[in-house]
Amino acid sequence: MRDLAPLLPSNWQEWIANHKSRKIADGEIVNAMIEQGIDIRIATAAVKEIIPTEKNNGDRATDGKIAQLEAKIAQQAEQLKSLKLQLDIYYDLEQLEPNFGKVERRSGLSRQEFLENYYAKNRPVILTDIVPQWKAHSRWTPDYLKKKYGHLDVSVQYDRHSNPLYEIEKEKHQKTMKLGEYADLVVNGGKTNQYYMVPFNANILKDEFQGLFEDVQLSDNYFDRSLGRERFSFWFGPEGTITPLHFDLMNSFLCQVYGRKRMRLISPNQKHLMYNYMSFHTPIDLDRPDFTKYPLFKNVNVIDVVIHPGEAMFVPAGWWHHVTALDITISLSVMNFVFPNGYDHLLSKNYEI
Repeated sequence: MRDLAPLLPSNWQEWIANHKSRKIADGEIVNAMIEQGIDIRIATAAVKEIIPTEKNNGDRATDGKIAQLEAKIAQQAEQLKSLKLQLDIYYDLEQLEPNFGKVERRSGLSRQEFLENYYAKNRPVILTDIVPQWKAHSRWTPDYLKKKYGHLDVSVQYDRHSNPLYEIEKEKHQKTMKLGEYADLVVNGGKTNQYYMVPFNANILKDEFQGLFEDVQLSDNYFDRSLGRERFSFWFGPEGTITPLHFDLMNSFLCQVYGRKRMRLISPNQKHLMYNYMSFHTPIDLDRPDFTKYPLFKNVNVIDVVIHPGEAMFVPAGWWHHVTALDITISLSVMNFVFPNGYDHLLSKNYEI
């Protein structure tokens, strides 16, 4: 199990240590942290692991430091309360949209129309005329991949059932096998989330898979062909594979080539209801949400969409999404837009809770 305590900002760690030195019960400390929006698992792990600050009776310097920390945390709580209010206002305004709660299906969008109505407005949309232009649309099947690339080694995310944090701890679930062997597993193994070829495996970046790119004819309308393979992600797996709730720092098109996927989307204006932790994740299981642990999630509005073969779902940066394969699926995520994309540089600002 991943050590969660270090995920807490340093001022919170110091606050815990000082409160433990004052003999305040662990349960009271955890409850106080939860009230300030800290995930219960992180709070519990931190309180359990952090050692109390050494403090002599009457140590005024330590008392002063504790007071400063409490004042800083109180200030952060007020800032967080203000941010939550703003998000509630934005979400109320979002609900005035004529197509609120729906994802439009469009075709024939000009570059400017896509930019103005969807990309710049951070609004999802399904385009039905991107993938059908590709050779991949008629070629890519499990049998095609096996026949053309079956002799090549690929890395697969494996044994996912053994670890609820398989998506976060990807490095623990790597297995190398021939693509032909994996294709047989996918076709014959039935519905399962036990194995999945995901972008983390980086198979598509290998020169031996250059032929896959030759099957993809990108439109100059939305995409910059000069950008490299790093802006593509390849997915191949059985019915039943799951990508848990998360959000990304890049805009992308999830292009469905083979099979169907169910995508559930949550507006970033509901982020304060998501118990966000570890930057882009949430502990909430969308299929079995625990409203006792995460009561705010009851208020979340989820958009539920099925993406069919030949469709491309535009997933804007910041939108929470959960993906389930309804069939054996082959998908390609494309991120090499002609518009600016990628917000990793903002991480350098060291945002605090």
